Amino acid sequence: MDETEFWEIIDSTREAADGDPEDHADLLVERLTRLDPDSVLDFARHFEARYNRAYAWDLWGAAAVLLGGASDDAFDWFRCWLIGQGREVFEGALHDPDGLAELLEEFDEEYDGDGEELGYAADEAYEQLTGVVAPDLGLPPQPAEPLGTPVDFEDEDALATRFPELWDRFGPAR
Repeated sequence: MDETEFWEIIDSTREAADGDPEDHADLLVERLTRLDPDSVLDFARHFEARYNRAYAWDLWGAAAVLLGGASDDAFDWFRCWLIGQGREVFEGALHDPDGLAELLEEFDEEYDGDGEELGYAADEAYEQLTGVVAPDLGLPPQPAEPLGTPVDFEDEDALATRFPELWDRFGPAR
């Protein structure tokens, strides 16, 4: 599976789910189970590689603004959700996390930002196809620490300064 096919699967299942993260995950599992097990593992490698690439302080800070705070788990699920938003949003957010203010049409912290189930979709599909747990993908683990300069999630002034567009559009005073 190449990168184009990976993003096509992400996009088509998201569109069919009308943006609902839980429905998106269900449709993704359904779509992946129509592939052979090796293709599902290829999809999982693409997903995991992007998930690890997104382990960066600036993205964590952007998630904190959007979600009103972001624990370790919340940031993990946010990264899955971000991949689920498609190539343009994902790559744009990696390039400029503050640019999510322009990339996202809307964001409801009760509904958006949590793609935990998307992160399990390939594993679930593989297990349905083979009856066994997916093997190790052979990818290097994410870095021990996020890339970039740490962000103080408790300092609203620092968040507003570092992410001015996100803060203006999605910060607590919105």
